[in-house]
Order: sequence, then structure tokens, then C-alpha cells
Amino acid sequence: MPAVAPAWHNRCMAVANKVQRTQAAPALFKLLSESALSRAALEACGFPLALLDATAPARPLTYVNAAFVTYFGWSEADAIGRSPAKLLLRGDEGALQRLLADPGTRWRLDTCGKDGEPRHVELALGAVRGVDGKLTHWVLSFSDCSELERLRRELEKLRALAAAP
Repeated sequence: MPAVAPAWHNRCMAVANKVQRTQAAPALFKLLSESALSRAALEACGFPLALLDATAPARPLTYVNAAFVTYFGWSEADAIGRSPAKLLLRGDEGALQRLLADPGTRWRLDTCGKDGEPRHVELALGAVRGVDGKLTHWVLSFSDCSELERLRRELEKLRALAAAP
């Protein structure tokens, strides 16, 4: 008999705890479901996105989406915890600081992927603030400008040919 009572007691407590947790923390459950929805939306974006920790001095990446992995070649495991300056700007921390100092501007940059090949991008920065108003993260979104850059160089060559005697 003693073995039956604890098993019955554990089953009843598990059901009671489940009901109490759902009723006691509906805001938490809503927050978690919204967080999962936000992650799914970020992951589904067709352009490269990354989140940067604004509170840590090294400014490490905390999230990259699948498009970032595909475009730049850095796996999520390679990217998370590292500075975007080291991954994309050939180690130029000063360039990263200049970008973060003027977040309202869209920047045309020459970045590089894991393969070392140049990637011509337009970078847009968005600030994420906590409920206290303090900056917590930066959202970095990248648009591929490689084709535009190729056409610009081709046009310059054609202009040079047309100007030659």
C-alpha cells in the first residue's frame, strides 16, 4: 500500500501544478508565445538579419537568421558571441563604432563573407530599448548591393571608353 499512495499523490500534484502555473502566469505564457512568433518571423525573413548586444563592450552577435547564414557563410555557431567587425568588416572595430554612432543612416559597405569574398551591402540599424528606455540590442539588416555595384563599375568603364579619343 505505501507504494500506491505516493504514485497517486504525484499524479494529482502534477495535474494541480499544471493548472496553477497556467492560471498564475498567463502573461508569461503570452510572452513566450509572442517570443516564439517573433523568432519564427525573423527566421522567415528573406534578407540577412542579426542582433547585436549593445550592453556588452565587445558588441557580440546574439542572433543571426537563416538568410544571414546563407549570404555570409557563417554558421549560427560561428557567428553567435563574435563581433560583427571580426566577421564582416575584416576586424575593423572602428568602422563598427562609427556605424553604431549614427544609427539613423543607411550605410553602403563592403563586407566580406566567411570565404573572404567581398559582399557589397546596404546596412540598416535599428535600436531596441528595454522598458527602462536603455539601449539593449541593435538589429542589423543587410541588403545585397553586389549587382548594383557591378553595374556601376561597368558604367564607369563605358564612360571611360566613350571619353577616350
